Amino acid sequence: MYRSLYNRFGPQHWWPADSPFEVMVGSILTQNTSWANVEKAINNLKRKNLLAPRKLYGLSLRTLAAYLRPCGYYNVKAKRLKNFLSYFIGTYAGGTTAMARQGTERLRRELLAVSGIGPETADSILLYALHKPVFVVDAYTKRILSRHAILGEQADYHAVQAMFMRTMKPDVRLCNEYHALLVRLGKEYCHKRKPRCIQCPLKVKEKS
Repeated sequence: MYRSLYNRFGPQHWWPADSPFEVMVGSILTQNTSWANVEKAINNLKRKNLLAPRKLYGLSLRTLAAYLRPCGYYNVKAKRLKNFLSYFIGTYAGGTTAMARQGTERLRRELLAVSGIGPETADSILLYALHKPVFVVDAYTKRILSRHAILGEQADYHAVQAMFMRTMKPDVRLCNEYHALLVRLGKEYCHKRKPRCIQCPLKVKEKS
């Protein structure tokens, strides 16, 4: 699957961000919305020179939510971002380098203990911001595996992640590229409704 997708799409250069902290913010804001909307919210913060841990934490919830309006559920996301910032500043003084020194399992437990951060968001932060070799699972991944009869539709996040982690080496670049390629496949071919199965890069060729 990886080779087929890489041959079709090439490297994805994901996650698009200027800093590890921007990745962290984007990971929280991208819940239940498109990346285009997340970019609009992040650009709002950049224009005001606010994309820094202590600057964001110093904003009121109402003000922060106003900047986040383009990404939807902005009041909820403002609260979740504040929760994360409280942990990030309180535990690591807002430093990504200090945070990255910690072990993967410890960091994952800490992130999951933050209200509003689930497995996908936590693993996105671990992989894309802190460069830890974990595989991120999302709805696209589950849909693709189900349609190719690799795992059932009801497989949970941890079952899907465990399958990938068992069958691939713990390599940051590979985890990064593989997840990004599956997202690309899901967006362009494996749609929830009216999937483009005939043109799919993973389509099994019929025997002649």
